[in-house]
Amino acid sequence: MMKNKILYILSVAVIFFAARTFAFADSRRDSTLRFAFLTDTHLAANSGAIDDLKACLRDINDQDSLDFVLFGGDITDFGTDEEIALAKSMMDTLRFPYYVVQGNHDANWSESGCNTFLKVFGYEHFDFKKKGWRFIGCNSGPDMRMAPGLAPRETMEWLKSLDKEGKCIFINHYPMDSSVLNYFDVTKQLKRLDVRFEIGGHWHQNIAMNYMGIPAVLCRSTLSAGRVPGYNIVRLSPEKISFSERKIFGSTVVEMSPWYEYEFHGPVVDTVHYDAYGLPDDYPWMRYDVNERYPQVREVWKQVFGANLAAGFAVKGDRAYFPLASGTVNCISLKDGHTIWSKSFGSKIYSTPAISGNTLVFGCTDGKVYALKASDGSVKWEYATAKSVLASPLIMNGIVYVGGSDNAFRALDLKTGKAVWTYTGVEGHAISSPYGDQERVVFGTWGRKLYSLDPKTGREQWVWTVGKPSRMHSPAHCVPVYAAGRIFVAVPDRNVYAIDAKTGKELFHVAGGRDAIGLGSDGNTVYSKVMFSRMYAFPADVAAPADGGELDPSLEFWNVRDSLGYDIAPSALTETEGILYVPTDKGNLVGMDAKTGSFLWAHKISVALVNPVRVLKLHGRRCVLASTMDGTVVLLEIAE
Repeated sequence: MMKNKILYILSVAVIFFAARTFAFADSRRDSTLRFAFLTDTHLAANSGAIDDLKACLRDINDQDSLDFVLFGGDITDFGTDEEIALAKSMMDTLRFPYYVVQGNHDANWSESGCNTFLKVFGYEHFDFKKKGWRFIGCNSGPDMRMAPGLAPRETMEWLKSLDKEGKCIFINHYPMDSSVLNYFDVTKQLKRLDVRFEIGGHWHQNIAMNYMGIPAVLCRSTLSAGRVPGYNIVRLSPEKISFSERKIFGSTVVEMSPWYEYEFHGPVVDTVHYDAYGLPDDYPWMRYDVNERYPQVREVWKQVFGANLAAGFAVKGDRAYFPLASGTVNCISLKDGHTIWSKSFGSKIYSTPAISGNTLVFGCTDGKVYALKASDGSVKWEYATAKSVLASPLIMNGIVYVGGSDNAFRALDLKTGKAVWTYTGVEGHAISSPYGDQERVVFGTWGRKLYSLDPKTGREQWVWTVGKPSRMHSPAHCVPVYAAGRIFVAVPDRNVYAIDAKTGKELFHVAGGRDAIGLGSDGNTVYSKVMFSRMYAFPADVAAPADGGELDPSLEFWNVRDSLGYDIAPSALTETEGILYVPTDKGNLVGMDAKTGSFLWAHKISVALVNPVRVLKLHGRRCVLASTMDGTVVLLEIAE
């Protein structure tokens, strides 16, 4: 009897402890997240990327144990409205909640100025919680300008507004290292928010990273190029995170063993040392102490605005006008930088205004061209187009010339805003300002084309096409220049082309360059910046080679290695009084001797891309009005 009683007690104990064990195991399973991470899908019409993504989505929907799906940017190849709509329609087939961040391909070439992404998905950043973890995702640009990544000023303000609410995972397209110009500011905020891990894409491969102490991974693309379609499954528990690649071999799917695992050890402590300007010790580019080495450049005033600035200035008298990407147009005093007036339009603006008399004209991503009274910002007229107007206008002889994203280029009456003529043969969208004179208006687009139109009638004079198949090789960023009967334009295929202004015939090309060129004050010197640390100058009236090929380098005025390093800023080069002003993509404005190409000085404005500058004479002083993409505006005085 006693033996049976003992056996009974032991059985109950075993059952009790087994139940505790299973309950503990179940609780562990309940606290573990399992989600899919897809990135760099690069959707485009009639491309294999569509089939690759379809295969991944089918496999995801065949699973039962996923909590959600994350997309890590570059969901499209070119950011077109059609590509974004396609991405959304495919993602909507998922049985699970999903969240998306923008990549550079979604933002840099967007025909809508990223408005379509916002409209279709309803957000530009996200913040949600699941099973004790907080997930934060945001974009990192660059918006509408060719440059390294940059978390927009608006995004930084959003990150700063977030309260610390527990351990976090951060999702971004770019690696959060020097690939993003303000990486240190972003990382500082992430540490404040208790981010334990970061997940990204961009490199199209699985690789482990570390960002100033925060562990991270970059994940493979869904594309099958050189491999099979696939994506990553992420398992996240309170103790660990792991990544396993799922490879899709037709109807067979293989989930590989984890290629990366990381055990958490509590919050990441910020042990980085920052200087007086907030830069870490290992900051890889020109530091602010360069300003002390070149005292001939002095800051008269500096203002920092609360949004990105991706355009140039209009200047009249003692006032300057410029837009913020958030959708405001601002008028400031050149004397001290204070705001005289500011007017909001509710949609993003990337268009550099043009001014004539008391009329200020610009394009807006709400699809309209606006004319304001320069004196007070009140609207004089507006002209509606079918899509966003990203391009900058040219005012000539009482006519406004401007391209759009609706496959059209227009001439509008400056006084009334009524269309004088409309040219509808445009391929791709326009984003820069045209060149114009009495005989022609010349502009480029993201359709690999350069157009010349009659300014009076809009009649097509000629169309030049880049001899490269990719739309990435389009004369879109560069503002064309005219000299010696030729149109010069820099193209991302890393050439500067000389084109006969009357016929559109390609005469020759100069190797090097990308998007940035400029014309000297002598009217005959063309300057160009090469993305790999080189600049050169050549005569516009040089004899063209008989074969129409590459210009002999010996015919150049000068060709020098500069101190810029790798630099892809598309901002125009400006020469005045023998100084060549060179904007860079990392916040530095460089002065060079226009005749020799020798380095004169450098001044660091911020850490972001320098927009086109304006060289001014103010009260007898030589000044430069400059801005950077992160919303910084500065007036510099240059010693004679």
